[in-house]
Amino acid sequence: MSTSENNPEDVNHRSFWMPGNYQPTVKRTEDAFQACNDIVACFQERARVERQYAQQLDEWSNKWKPVVDSSPLYGSLLKAWQCFLFSTDRLASLHASICRSLVSEDADRVRTWQKDTFHKKLFGGFKESQDIEMGFARAQKPWAKRLKKLDKARRAYHKVSRKEHAAKERDCHAQGNPDVSIDKQKKIQEERELAQQEAEKVRARYEKVLEEVNRYVPRYMEEMESVFDQSQDEERRRIVFLKEAFLSIHKHLDVTNNESVRAIYNELHNTLMGIDEQEDLRWWKNTHGPGMPTDWPHFQDYSPEKKTKKGKKEVEKKGTIEKSVMIGGVRVRALYDYVGQETDELSFKAGEEFLKIEDEDDQGWCQGKKDDGWEGLYPANYVEVV
Repeated sequence: MSTSENNPEDVNHRSFWMPGNYQPTVKRTEDAFQACNDIVACFQERARVERQYAQQLDEWSNKWKPVVDSSPLYGSLLKAWQCFLFSTDRLASLHASICRSLVSEDADRVRTWQKDTFHKKLFGGFKESQDIEMGFARAQKPWAKRLKKLDKARRAYHKVSRKEHAAKERDCHAQGNPDVSIDKQKKIQEERELAQQEAEKVRARYEKVLEEVNRYVPRYMEEMESVFDQSQDEERRRIVFLKEAFLSIHKHLDVTNNESVRAIYNELHNTLMGIDEQEDLRWWKNTHGPGMPTDWPHFQDYSPEKKTKKGKKEVEKKGTIEKSVMIGGVRVRALYDYVGQETDELSFKAGEEFLKIEDEDDQGWCQGKKDDGWEGLYPANYVEVV
């Protein structure tokens, strides 16, 4: 601890009650105004961090989606991997919304409150701080005058006290000193008595001024505390608002209590827990293994061709092919929604069932037929065998 902190005189000099020491309280208004600017700048930068994070999540997801969709994984494993990317898309949207909230809600709210609360003066400063400063100055003016008068009386008393002390020392030195004449000793004694009388008179004036100052103390304290309470009320409103602003920012940033985030990770967890090795192995067996349908060799009777028109023959041939394909079809269930991009593609919803009537080609497409008779191509990894 420093010496100045232990010195009562220094502590008293820095006391709020001493003239001019109310300035830190007055300065709180300007400090609060600047704090608002800093808060807005701080969380606008955080908003940029959220936006950049959302963009990075989108870039990562878009980069890996085609890789995952064309990966050799299948069934529930593929669905789980894809779910990571779907979850990332939703998280990117969430962090983008956090960015918008920090800028359009929190920052704008602080700016609006700052504009309504702090009223700038034409030549600098704020009306609120000027009102507080003028109140303190009015309260301290008579007190400062009394302190000045008291300090003058104190210095006068200390001056005569030093003079009295010096006279006493000369008198003590002269008493019994054979080198000092009787007349000289008498004169020194008279000087001591005069100094003592003057010191008593000055001390009386000093005590009178001190008494007047002490009588004024309660009124001075009341007036100063009244202005200080006014300043405290303004500061209390500032603290309450900034607390609400910080809580709003916390609400937007706290993803741990966000229902959307919980839903995203719960869905991801459930998808991962839904990885079923038995179901995946059964799908592979039925799609690429011995469970695949096949038209085993059988005796075929000769059937002479009938001469028909070309168009009719092609229609009858197509009907025969469709009928044989239907016999060898496999019932499948859609894992995800799919909207056909071309006229020869099927569209379906997750959970919908239909027939796979042709095996997967080199590009990962199968031919399917819905219950309403509509036929078309669909991506093979979007379904599972029922």
